[in-house]
Amino acid sequence: MKKNHKIYKRLLILAIGIYVIFTLVNQQKTLNQYTTNSKELQAQINEQKEYKEQLAKKKNDVTSLDYVEQTAREKLDMYYPNERVYLDRGM
Repeated sequence: MKKNHKIYKRLLILAIGIYVIFTLVNQQKTLNQYTTNSKELQAQINEQKEYKEQLAKKKNDVTSLDYVEQTAREKLDMYYPNERVYLDRGM
């Protein structure tokens, strides 16, 4: 009877050990996945911050008089009164 009791005890310890190892491996995989996701999300956050800064700079540029003047000249073909405009037609 004592032999059977020792065998059951060893089997129980072995089963618990296998369960602990299996759980630790799964937790490590999950942790690695979370770390990878965290890095990807941080990269996206950085990209969005840069994009936000670009938009803020563009907003400031759009409200400047130089930008308005340049846009009027290039896109709308508008010029100051009495301003001579020369077009090079080339060959």
